[in-house]
Amino acid sequence: MNIKKREKKEINIWYALLTMVIMISAMLFTVVKLDQAPHIPLLIGTTVAIIVTLCHGYEWDEVEEMMYKGIKHALPAVVIIMLVGLIIGAWIGSGVVAAMIYYGLKLISPTFFLAVVVVICGIVSLAIGSSWSTMATVGVASMGIGISMGLSPGMVAGAVISGSYFGDKMSPLSDTTNLASGLTNVDLFDHIKHMFYTTIPGLIISLVAFFVLGQMYGSNHLNQQRINNIMNAINESFFITPWLLIIPLIVIIAVALKVPAIPSIVLGIVLGFFAQIFVQGDSLATAVQSLQTGYVLESGNETIDKLFNRGGLESMFYTISLTLVAMTFGGLLEYSGMLKALISVVLKFAKNTGSLIASVIISCFGTNLSCSEQYISIIVPSRMYVSTFIDKGLHPKNLSRALEDGGTLTSVFVPWNTCGVFILTTLNVHVSEYAPFAILNYIVPIISIIYGFTGFKIIKLTQEEKVYFKEQNAMQ
Repeated sequence: MNIKKREKKEINIWYALLTMVIMISAMLFTVVKLDQAPHIPLLIGTTVAIIVTLCHGYEWDEVEEMMYKGIKHALPAVVIIMLVGLIIGAWIGSGVVAAMIYYGLKLISPTFFLAVVVVICGIVSLAIGSSWSTMATVGVASMGIGISMGLSPGMVAGAVISGSYFGDKMSPLSDTTNLASGLTNVDLFDHIKHMFYTTIPGLIISLVAFFVLGQMYGSNHLNQQRINNIMNAINESFFITPWLLIIPLIVIIAVALKVPAIPSIVLGIVLGFFAQIFVQGDSLATAVQSLQTGYVLESGNETIDKLFNRGGLESMFYTISLTLVAMTFGGLLEYSGMLKALISVVLKFAKNTGSLIASVIISCFGTNLSCSEQYISIIVPSRMYVSTFIDKGLHPKNLSRALEDGGTLTSVFVPWNTCGVFILTTLNVHVSEYAPFAILNYIVPIISIIYGFTGFKIIKLTQEEKVYFKEQNAMQ
């Protein structure tokens, strides 16, 4: 018996809007009003998306495939998130983070501290290609130093985020950098060179701003007695030696020698694990517990305990589950055509180069806002806008730059986005506290839009290039 398949109908803008309005309304009510996690609103949105998709003629197995495709995109990020939880537990338990905080308090002046954090996080992130790994290691230590100096947690987190995302954005090892260039058929290093024009001015502005903030708040909030008490408490809780700093140095050298990021992080976890046993003198069971549930310190000093009681695989389960739920929802929106319907409306307002680039950045931020995942904020707009850029004679590297300026960087400003949740879990600072100080992350998109309207560093296609990119785009 032959079963006739239902005819599929294109999902129009009104059904797509209905899905988004229900999800965002549920999200705002749950997160803002009830102060609860964003998972359930995303599941509500997923349920609505499933109903809409089924009502438009899709079979259940096709709907399942859409969700699975979305989850598949998230798997590399899930691996990184798990490793981040492990390395935080290992490096705190081994005393690596304690040593970094101890010597940081000894050597770095509070007036220059914020600018130094941007530079150090930028270098590390550039080397390893991961803002998350940088925040989980150098970032955690920087938070400890800054808070010990009496600086605002939001201010320190802003410096960590600005530096980490600069390096992530400009690194050839970064997943988002490779994603943006690959989806637009732009050579990776051409893409990175083109990002220099928006990102380097953003970095300079950030460094000047953090230098000024350091001059304003660093000296005024310095309490040397408080710093001495914290350093003494660290000395009593851990065995501090400069040799511990070799562990992060080895990881950085491994990445510099072209060892992939994941094996390099695993190397850092293993070295931290053994250092906890052989340097700190903890038992094998305690070292394993640091990896699983995080390090536990009961020093009697509330500040110290708050700094070091964190990490472990289980601390990342919240972020992992959010990533999977977000990508399930995002997969449905993308492969059912709902996001295409939404972005097509935005495209109608893109009459010139400036409005087109502004539309890309707004679309990326909107996707971060609605789908809670920065990967989707790059994937979907890239597919929706690439043909328009080529048709208008604009080189796709203008698009790849705008995708990173609008997608990668703005993800940190959404409390329910996986990046916002990761930062809260790792640095223990909420979006509302660090958003004003994540200077690079909001300055660069503004610079990008200005370039679009002024035409500065907007590259045009030759006729030969236009034919080439049209062929490449047709093959995808």
